[in-house]
Amino acid sequence: MAAGGAPAKAVEPQPHPPKEQLPNISYCITSPPPWPEAILLGFQHYLVMLGTIVIIPSSLVPQMGGGNEEKAKVIQTLLFVAGLNTLLQSLFGSRLPAVIGGSYTFVPTTISIILAGRFSDTSDPVERFKRIMRAIQGSLIVASTLQIVLGFSGLWRNVTRFLSPLSVVPLVSLVGFGLYEFGFPGVAKCVEIGLPQLILVVFVSQYMPHVIKSGKHVFDRFAVIFTVVIVWIYAHLLTVGGAYNGKAQKTQLSCRTDRAGLIDAAPWIRVPYPFQWGAPSFDAGEAFAMMMASFVALVESTGAFIAVSRYASATPMPPSILSRGVGWQVGVAILLSGLFGTVNGSSVSVKCWSFSLNTSWQPKGCPNLSWIYDFLLHSWKIRSRLCFNSSTHYCCFVLPILCLCWCWRS
Repeated sequence: MAAGGAPAKAVEPQPHPPKEQLPNISYCITSPPPWPEAILLGFQHYLVMLGTIVIIPSSLVPQMGGGNEEKAKVIQTLLFVAGLNTLLQSLFGSRLPAVIGGSYTFVPTTISIILAGRFSDTSDPVERFKRIMRAIQGSLIVASTLQIVLGFSGLWRNVTRFLSPLSVVPLVSLVGFGLYEFGFPGVAKCVEIGLPQLILVVFVSQYMPHVIKSGKHVFDRFAVIFTVVIVWIYAHLLTVGGAYNGKAQKTQLSCRTDRAGLIDAAPWIRVPYPFQWGAPSFDAGEAFAMMMASFVALVESTGAFIAVSRYASATPMPPSILSRGVGWQVGVAILLSGLFGTVNGSSVSVKCWSFSLNTSWQPKGCPNLSWIYDFLLHSWKIRSRLCFNSSTHYCCFVLPILCLCWCWRS
């Protein structure tokens, strides 16, 4: 009680103050870019995430017994679900500039399901593909329950209280370095195209802004669009010029621009729907293995969220918000992946937010129209919450070249 008998006024908690904007960052949460630039940046992020969306189905679907038609449908489904999960994360999750897409974390577990002996008695390849897909769906649905409980119950926030930058930085770095073993062997299969693409994207993003100082940040922000167009024209000229005529079949599949088989197999317009491959099947061992993979994705996404919140100049992320984001991003996203049948779980696309900091990645092409849905979602999200760094990282030039040379020699 106060001296006059009136009750003391309770002190209201103050909101978290925003972090200071990091140097050389043009757009942050409170300063979105203009609409034309946001559309181009959204399309560029779509190109970056295609690396994961195309490589994973291209690697797994043939092992499951599917052909080009099944591969194109899985790619379309993965794109559709990635856009849907990104929209849900932007509206109800952590609301940070993080794109939700396929994750390599689930690939080993998925391969173990593909190699299970209970599918070997099916002679029809397409039927075998559908049976394996339904088994993967069931495992993802069961695994998502663990993440939903951890996220929405608030249990995960008790763990995040002990996470600091000292523990997050090595975690995110190891996740990024782990992608080299998937990307660079594919680049080495066609080194005359992959190496120029790698060198060109680093040169355009890191060195051209210092050579041509226009003051508009054109080359560093749109490096992927420039280099993809240039290198694809170069690859097409090699194809029509007969540079690969008479080469081995493996070389032609990797280097030619007319051998993917996805353009003819993909429908012009297709809207994926839940249980499109049939009713899911459930196996306790496969579901437990997928739970372990989803837990790894949970830790990976937690580190990515903390890093993104700092570079976006957001307020310090409260553990409750981080736990809610995990519930939507890992739990609900994996659940939707299982319902639609994407052959893979979902996680924060580390390369997309790191690309916002001007990190170079090599995108792939995808010939279907489901990109429109994903592209519009990404454009809207980046329009409202993009944070872009134009600082140079010269060390990113040496490490990719060494990794590529090692993959080529091996």
